[in-house]
Amino acid sequence: MLIGVPKEIKNHEYRIGMTPAGVRELVAAGHEVIVQRDGGTAIGLTNEQYEAAGAKIIDTPEEIFAAADMIVKVKEPQPNECRMLRPGQILFTYLHLAPDPEQTKLLVESDAVAIAYETVTDANRGLPLLAPMSEVAGRMAIQAGAHCLEKAQAGLGTLLGGVPGVAPAKVVVIGGGVVGVNAARMAMGMGADVTILDRSLPRLKELDALYGPQLKTLYSSAESVEQEVVAADLVIGAVLIPGAAAPKLVTREMLKKMKDGAVLVDVAIDQGGCFETSRATTHQEPTYIEEGVVHYCVANMPGGVARTSTFALTNATLPFALALANKGYKQALRDDAHLLNGLNVHRGTINYEAVAKDLGYDYVPAEDAIA
Repeated sequence: MLIGVPKEIKNHEYRIGMTPAGVRELVAAGHEVIVQRDGGTAIGLTNEQYEAAGAKIIDTPEEIFAAADMIVKVKEPQPNECRMLRPGQILFTYLHLAPDPEQTKLLVESDAVAIAYETVTDANRGLPLLAPMSEVAGRMAIQAGAHCLEKAQAGLGTLLGGVPGVAPAKVVVIGGGVVGVNAARMAMGMGADVTILDRSLPRLKELDALYGPQLKTLYSSAESVEQEVVAADLVIGAVLIPGAAAPKLVTREMLKKMKDGAVLVDVAIDQGGCFETSRATTHQEPTYIEEGVVHYCVANMPGGVARTSTFALTNATLPFALALANKGYKQALRDDAHLLNGLNVHRGTINYEAVAKDLGYDYVPAEDAIA
């Protein structure tokens, strides 16, 4: 199979879909890989490293999309990239379709086969291709939130960990999944007063057993969310319903009761955000203020630490990319029910139920689509 790795074009997105080490594995398995010139240069992955791994360097994305059997990316294709997709061509990347009707429409019209990293599952009911970026985003959320709390960033002027004789900041994390736990770990490590909310009692028991009294756990209800958010200095939105739009758990009315200069970091923004007042921002202009509260809603947070993120992502996606290339996508999907869960769009049909429901498309089960 001929695999194409284009350069990412989203604002301040320096990740790339495959490291030279990943290219080397694909080439060793008998495949050809073409990589766009300077696609990884910004994070120290040079054209020469890719060539040494066996890739061919291509000058333009148009050439890559025209030639490749499978496109491996990081972020969802932008409109001009969607229009370059060919019928039957495989796209393997993050998609986050539920809050993005334009991308969904263009992918349906492309007649391509789009497999989303964020809905591939594993035997433990986890999301193995989302997890590495969730770990990065959770940890970054605390770094970003601590920075936004500084007075020069319009924050309260509060040090996350406090100092002797001065109370630390109150950090509230909504969601006890991979993002939430990584955010809580970082916040605890910096000395903050941390509370995590989740609707799963087994998960809360697990977190209590892991972290003891250092981490406060609360069952997530409308009342507990409101009480905690209103009292918080920093709120991390870490809610995920796989493939679906995130629920709006924090309302504008709650914001009106918060302290001026408090900070919200919405890690769920890729799925539409879990705060009513959220709108996607970029690394170039990461924040805005609503109701006196600083909002950090960068839609590609892990792109801020692009080198770490690229290596972590390739480690996770490579086995699946190899399966798709070695077997062809239909056989690879038939052989692996977890990879089959990643099929979101197939030859003009929507194959992920939550996306179809949220955007009003007819749902065609993935197994029927590839039959």
